[in-house]
Amino acid sequence: MRETDFVSGFARGLKVIEAFEETRQRLSIADAAKLTGLDRATVRRSLLTLAELGYAEYDGKFFALTPKILRLGHSYLSATPLPVLIQPHLDQLSEKAGQSASASVLDGTEIVYIARASQRRVMSINLTPGSRLPAFCASMGRVLLSALPEAEARAVLARTDLKQNTPNTKTDVEELMAEFRRVRDQGYAVIDQELEIGLCSIAVPVENDRGQTVAAINIGAPAAHAPAAEMPARYLPLLRETQKALRLVLR
Repeated sequence: MRETDFVSGFARGLKVIEAFEETRQRLSIADAAKLTGLDRATVRRSLLTLAELGYAEYDGKFFALTPKILRLGHSYLSATPLPVLIQPHLDQLSEKAGQSASASVLDGTEIVYIARASQRRVMSINLTPGSRLPAFCASMGRVLLSALPEAEARAVLARTDLKQNTPNTKTDVEELMAEFRRVRDQGYAVIDQELEIGLCSIAVPVENDRGQTVAAINIGAPAAHAPAAEMPARYLPLLRETQKALRLVLR
């Protein structure tokens, strides 16, 4: 891309939008400037523009995103066939397993949920399409990272905040790279309470008809009901069945 094609103001506006999170739903100009590293004048213009266009509301001190911001995410979900194609298969998978099933894609250092079928809530946070989790410690993230060339996977880890979520969380880069190789060889990833105590999950890649990994699907279950060591025997056949069905419809 040529330098003259880059719209820096637009890029800064997107950075301001990304400063809002579940735990940061209301931000002052000073808050947003600190989070983005941008100067206050730039942040102020971006936030006031969002408010003027209806993407944010402003009470005189704090800004908060409005539901209109969902149009941006909806544009992606509407433009890609993946969520529409995967959802009915996820519904069947969840019904057969009696557990929650999800699908996600890789976005930088995170996975983004694109579809979900929930039998019960197994995590303390509420996961819906558009939700994000760190890729390195999520079963679907491990599957997606293992599909990358090793140099790319290592570069993703270098940009990742390798946070110790639980005592089980693997944070050592070399240990994670070895885990990616193991996942690649066996074709699935199992997470034993690395994201949250009490939660285990198993994931497999979703491939198109050319064998390219385009997403991942998983089953999540309470550790008390399905310990990590038992997940492959219990759920891998169902995941493989769904994986095979999806490969026939994804081009």
